[in-house]
Amino acid sequence: MTLFVSLILPLLVILFWWPVNPLSKRQRRWRTGITVGLALLGLCFATLWRMDVFSYTVEAWIQLVFGWVLVMFMLVLVFVLLREAGWLLSRLLPRSSRLAALWHGTGFNHGAATVIVLLATLGIYNGLKPPQVHERDLVLPNLPKEMDGLRVAVLADLHISPVKRTWRTQRIVDATLAAKPDMIVLPGDMADGGLEDSGRFAAPLAQLKAPYGVWLAPGNHEYYYDYSAWMAHFRQMGLGVLENQTALLTINGRRLAVSGIGDLAALKPSSYMHGGLAPDMQAVVDGGRGGEVHVLLAHQPKQARAAAATGAIDLQISGHTHGGHMLGFDRWVVAPFNHGYVRGEYRVREMVLFVSSGVGQWDGFTARLGVRSSIDVLVLRSPAKQTE
Repeated sequence: MTLFVSLILPLLVILFWWPVNPLSKRQRRWRTGITVGLALLGLCFATLWRMDVFSYTVEAWIQLVFGWVLVMFMLVLVFVLLREAGWLLSRLLPRSSRLAALWHGTGFNHGAATVIVLLATLGIYNGLKPPQVHERDLVLPNLPKEMDGLRVAVLADLHISPVKRTWRTQRIVDATLAAKPDMIVLPGDMADGGLEDSGRFAAPLAQLKAPYGVWLAPGNHEYYYDYSAWMAHFRQMGLGVLENQTALLTINGRRLAVSGIGDLAALKPSSYMHGGLAPDMQAVVDGGRGGEVHVLLAHQPKQARAAAATGAIDLQISGHTHGGHMLGFDRWVVAPFNHGYVRGEYRVREMVLFVSSGVGQWDGFTARLGVRSSIDVLVLRSPAKQTE
């Protein structure tokens, strides 16, 4: 990513300012130089964090600044493409010289630059502010009527870090408990950084309680920072850690299986990996044989096809996509990399897939524009109950 950004940002800067008129050579150089400096600032921060010379507490803030700069230049790219398309279309129209000049005018482009900076800043603010609770019904074809109305709170992608601090985690925990869920699930990416850097900011998670338990499965970011230490820490906090494992719960006389599966990141080992286990779909299928309905916590929605192919999973709950972050970016970039799944409810064969937009996101790309973070409360519904 760093190499790609280092090549494209200077080009974007030239494309942004060069056609703008009327600018003197001196004015154009100043504006180009300032914008290139901002681009190089982002690259400088990216290089510093990749050098791994600072503690993660410092790196997290470096990532945040890099992400802010990256979002600005993503918006610049979109603007330049739209501007030049508008200019070309204007040239094809009769008496279009005035309209064509507007696209490359100083007022229009200065205004656009200001809006881009403000939008990128708003995106970071939206990403950092605590999410609200959003409740939705979810019909499961095989759900026994005795389980109709079961409330499952989903806390995906907390990405607890030195940037997000304890107060944000506490706000999420308080809002979740106020929703009175029957069960709470955390489908991966609970924290970033090592336990020594981010552990204290996760402390409020120990307050999570629900009648049918609090269950979590690992995400790819746990694999990057001392996986074993984080899993042990979550267990000490009283959370139910499911590593290719299943818990069988009795609810109103019927049996519900809740499984957690290893993350796909384990299948692509790299120098960034620090522990973790590969997904074992057969293990969770075998573990859930005693249940009448089976819920799978799988961090990445890309695991849905394999889960549905077993015929043994009724509902997969995932995160990972952060809902796509921004409108447009969600459908054109994030969805294709995740088998088309980005947020909300999907039907995969006979299985229901729910992809949460998440309660947080990685500090290196925190922006949200038009895609809100969310504490999801799924109210499970039985078709049998609805037909009565």
